[in-house]
Amino acid sequence: MLTIGQQFPKFSKIAVTGLEKGKEFETITSDYLVNDDNVWTVMFWWPKDFTFVCPTEIAEFNKNFGEFRDRETRLIGASTDSEFVHAAWRRDHDDLRDLKFPMLADTSKSLAEDLGILEPNEKIAYRATFIIDPTGIIRWVSVNDLSVGRNVKEVLRVLDGLQTDELCPCNWEKGQETLTV
Repeated sequence: MLTIGQQFPKFSKIAVTGLEKGKEFETITSDYLVNDDNVWTVMFWWPKDFTFVCPTEIAEFNKNFGEFRDRETRLIGASTDSEFVHAAWRRDHDDLRDLKFPMLADTSKSLAEDLGILEPNEKIAYRATFIIDPTGIIRWVSVNDLSVGRNVKEVLRVLDGLQTDELCPCNWEKGQETLTV
């Protein structure tokens, strides 16, 4: 699995960015992650569309979209399902209709494989979360077992710590003092 300090892999994938007919899909590439505007990226993966734990996480990321935006951070959700399955799921599920971030479709499973997060039996993505800095370097990785949803507040807490570029003690939260050496 790729880890902290490594360059996020190159990719070009179709994503669902809305539900308006004819404007549902856009191509997102790894170039989107690298920028001079100091914009970070959080890419989070779920195993399968039309399941039970996954929409709770996606909806929670969406509820916190403003928190990520306030931190100059883009959100990208991803799975190995197709863009058509993503679009159908968004239309079908009340909590997913108004998503403010793209749902990336890794149907070839190549990005999940490059990241090392492809579950070996079903060939679906683990519940992985990557925080990527504006230079395209992975700064944090978290992977949950398929049955356990992640904690979005913890993703925000770690993002806050990374963005201070200082030493942050255990349980540190934004607004608290960092360590001086």
